[in-house]
Amino acid sequence: MPTEQPSAQQAWLAVISLAFSAFVFNTSEFAPIGLLSGIADSFDMHIAETGLMMTYYAWVVALASLPAIILLSDVERRRLLIAVFSLFIISHLLSAVAWSFTVLMISRIGIALAHAVFWAITAAIAMRIAPEGRKTQAVSLLITGATLASILGLPVGRLVSEWFNWRVTFLLIGGCAALVLLVILRVMPNLPSRNAGSISSLPLLLRRPALIGLYVLVLLIVTAHFTVYSYIEPLVQQVLGFSGSLTTMVLLVYGLAGFLAALMFSRLYRHLKAGVLVFAVSLIVLSMLALVPLTTTSTHLMLIAACWGMGITLITLAAQVLVLELAADATDVATAIFSGIYNVGIGGGALVGSQIILSRGLDQTGYAGGLIGLVALAWLVFFCFVHLSKSNSAA
Repeated sequence: MPTEQPSAQQAWLAVISLAFSAFVFNTSEFAPIGLLSGIADSFDMHIAETGLMMTYYAWVVALASLPAIILLSDVERRRLLIAVFSLFIISHLLSAVAWSFTVLMISRIGIALAHAVFWAITAAIAMRIAPEGRKTQAVSLLITGATLASILGLPVGRLVSEWFNWRVTFLLIGGCAALVLLVILRVMPNLPSRNAGSISSLPLLLRRPALIGLYVLVLLIVTAHFTVYSYIEPLVQQVLGFSGSLTTMVLLVYGLAGFLAALMFSRLYRHLKAGVLVFAVSLIVLSMLALVPLTTTSTHLMLIAACWGMGITLITLAAQVLVLELAADATDVATAIFSGIYNVGIGGGALVGSQIILSRGLDQTGYAGGLIGLVALAWLVFFCFVHLSKSNSAA
């Protein structure tokens, strides 16, 4: 069994295995976005109803993230990862054979519980096992794995669904997770829990205005984003009138743009910091507002998708790094709160989008998301920007 002090080669193999894990977990979380129509057809349901899969999943993650990490704070991290992967794999097998929407939802709840623990502990694990002086690169590699889920995971998952069906997509994700688990068993060192934080960390974290302001910003902009993005597949096909294959291409362009943004992030963040947040939120808001009225050709759609993908990637990266900076003394708890809030935004956005579709129509989701995004931008400019600037000056 690997020791707690791995060689540099073993350490990087462990970090890379976590990056692949991030890819698999994020692919699973957002897989329903590209499979929504197929799932709705299988169970003879409206897309607004099946879209609530995103809401239920995200809210389970939100509710479970902090309690799970506090309850499991003393569990050795390698053992915890193995348990998380086991639940994740079994739940995907259940998704693949689900004979009703209720069974599918039960399987997704199992995946969500695994997701909650995974993202609450993984960034801290990556920093801990990385070679000395390479901790930032380790976290960047982890986030790159998550970003690649948008570039490759969603489009490939959708292609598999088109070639076979949505059940095979879930089966494939579970199989990939099993392969990654085998690697983790071989290269991940023993990691006794430390610096995880506890329930006593909460009052300390809640007395940090910059951190609270950042959490509120994340909640607002993620809600705005998923009000529209949760229904991007039917929106592109039913409202904008493009084909299924072009929808897959939109997801690919969106993801590739996000990957390019991730490559540029380190330099942008080092020089601009809070300015990256303003730029990213502005890109997201403009993309959502422009989606329906300004998309007259596939080229316009691809440009909007590219700007949108860059924006959401930059805001996610910047927020994650800032959380680790602002709560270095309780990383697991602060990250669990971040994950919970992010997922409240995902679930809230999917729910808002569902209600907009039922009451106003699918074509109105972009305007609803854009309006929430404008509120997020106002919050950023008038509150978070001030506090983050003070924090940077103090540093």
